[in-house]
Parts: sequence; C-alpha cells; structure tokens
Amino acid sequence: MKNTVINKNAIIGKNVHFGNFTTIENDVIIGDNSWLGNNVTILSGSRIGSNCQIHSGAVIGGIPQDLKFQNEYTLLEIGNNNIIRENVTINRGTSTKGITHIGNSNLIMANAHIGHDCFIGNNCIIGFSVGMAGEVVTGDFVNVSGLTAVHQFSRIGSHTMITGLSRIVKDIPPFITVAHEPLRFAGLNVVGLRRRDFSLKKIEEIKAIYRIIFQEKRNTKKALELIEQNFEPTFVREEILNFIKSSKRGIVKGIME
Repeated sequence: MKNTVINKNAIIGKNVHFGNFTTIENDVIIGDNSWLGNNVTILSGSRIGSNCQIHSGAVIGGIPQDLKFQNEYTLLEIGNNNIIRENVTINRGTSTKGITHIGNSNLIMANAHIGHDCFIGNNCIIGFSVGMAGEVVTGDFVNVSGLTAVHQFSRIGSHTMITGLSRIVKDIPPFITVAHEPLRFAGLNVVGLRRRDFSLKKIEEIKAIYRIIFQEKRNTKKALELIEQNFEPTFVREEILNFIKSSKRGIVKGIME
C-alpha cells in the first residue's frame, strides 16, 4: 500500500484490500472483504458494504453537483457485493433526501456517473459512461446500456432494458425494452424476464397489458381503466398500474406513436 492514506476515524472491516495511492477520509465505513484498487478516493459520508470491488480512479461520496447544496450533512450508502469499475463517480445526497442509495449486487461500469439523491435498486447494470442526473430512481434488475443520459427525477421500472446511446426524459415502466430516438417502447424484456424465471404465462400476461397501453391507440387513463376491468390483480398488474399512476413526468410512448 504505497502512499495510501486512511483516516484514523474511518471504520474498516476485516480483510479489506487497499491499492496504492488510495485515500479514505473521515466518517467512512467499509465492510468486510471489500477490495479497493489504486487511486481510489472514498470521501466523508460514504457507507460501503461487504464484498464490494471499487476499481482504480473511482471517486465515491463526492459533494453533490447541485447549486442548492449548502454543505449540509448527507450520506452515500452502497450495499453489498457491488462492482464499481474504473473512474466511476457517485455523489452523496442533498437536503432533498439526505442520501444517495446504491443497493446490492450491482455492476457499475467504467466512467459512469450517479448524481445526488439517486436510488439504484439491486442487481442492476449501469453501463459504460452512463450519466445519471440527480434524484433518478431505478427498480431491481435494470440494465442501462452504455452512453445513456438520464434526466433528473426520471424513474426506471424493474426488469427493464435500455439500449445504448439513449436519452431518458420520460419514466420507463417495468418489464419492457426501450429503444430508438426519441426513446419509446420496443417490446418486453423477454430475455431478462426468462433469466429471472418468469413463467411463459406471466410473460403473456405482461404482453397483453402492454398491448393495451402501447399498441391500441388509447390515452393512458382509458388504458389503465381497461386493465383494471379486464385483468385479475396480480403482482405484475399492480406493479405496472402503480408505476404509471405515480408517474409525474409521464411514460415513454408506444411503438407507432
């Protein structure tokens, strides 16, 4: 550990590896069996779980890039089993939420940025050079492909697949793939759903629901009414309905709109 600086007040778990020229500031917690490469910077307010990898050049817990930030005390919380690759930057929260949260078992690829007060679920893949502005929320098993830009306050539902070079300015409901420019519904994330052991019957149910929303030329309010009338309550129906009803930005458009 050449020229590595670890503040005496940092709390470090068992069997943690530090690379050369790495800096760990005050008010940092790192869990057991984590691995930090060379030139990693972990700033005050960071909470990192166990079995994480943080690769060279990453800056974790930087102050928010937000003009309303007034140096208030906020946190960055990163769960267990995450892989954070080279030159990733993740900012801590602002007074809005007080915390940026990264769940468990995520892969955040090189050069990605996750802004203040974001909430990233579990088992997500954040691709190369993805840029997430502040207060973005994702569900679990989300795959955001490389060079995608995500507008602040956007919401991304669970089990979604977003193609590379996308521009996200509307909410993306769960279980779907989005593509094209402007970004729009491109079908179900069938490969991802099968990997997560969704049955054929469940996939067909999701497909039928989204046919009403995206392919039958109805406004969103009428489509949701038809779904409530014609589909039995199931976890996928409720997740789709609740997501769309709670959207403040509106959802992406359908295939032919």
